[in-house]
Amino acid sequence: MNLKQMVGYKAAEFVKDGMIVGLGTGSTAYYMVEAVGKRVKEEGLQIVGVTTSFRTADHAREWGIPLKDIDDVDHIDVTIDGADEISSEYQGIKGGGAAHLFEKVVANLSDQIIWIVDESKLVEQLGAFPLPVEVVHFGAGQVFRLFEKSGYNPSWRKEEDGERLVTDSGNLIIDLHMGVIEEPKRLATWLDSITGVVEHGLFLDCVDRVIVGSEQGPVVEDVDRG
Repeated sequence: MNLKQMVGYKAAEFVKDGMIVGLGTGSTAYYMVEAVGKRVKEEGLQIVGVTTSFRTADHAREWGIPLKDIDDVDHIDVTIDGADEISSEYQGIKGGGAAHLFEKVVANLSDQIIWIVDESKLVEQLGAFPLPVEVVHFGAGQVFRLFEKSGYNPSWRKEEDGERLVTDSGNLIIDLHMGVIEEPKRLATWLDSITGVVEHGLFLDCVDRVIVGSEQGPVVEDVDRG
């Protein structure tokens, strides 16, 4: 069992009968969905899933996980998702799978958030992983140039064929190659203020538990937000 599968299966243990569960997107979350699906089939686990991308929805249906649209629930008990970077202060960057808009909508409705990662995703400061910024088509070039002027080394997220990637919401993604993000909260506030920016991949002050895959086994870290 690889590290991603290990933490995905460990995370599924935190899902209980009767829960509404946010199902994340990405290579690690893939195994979590698989593990939850096995529990639904083999144990008769009674849950409802809310997915963060079209591909997660397809995967969940393959495993027989009952799903609801996010607008049809009043809360989510727990959301389990991957992360692209987690700092020593438990701040995160997400969006490598281009699903951070849906992921943040689901996260904001969640009573508890669990991130599942392998050791390589743990960093002292955020920024080595390019920060995704989702933008509308109209005026996207203007936003791109603003990022250039700000020294954030932007690039368009592209498909394998070289065309610009289009998200599940029909938007574009600009990745910011910053190296180190010294003040993530200040950057998040600035990005939130830019017209044309739909959402960004900074997930701050939101995670409650992190499960880290290591060669010695999964390590569960509870986050104290004070």
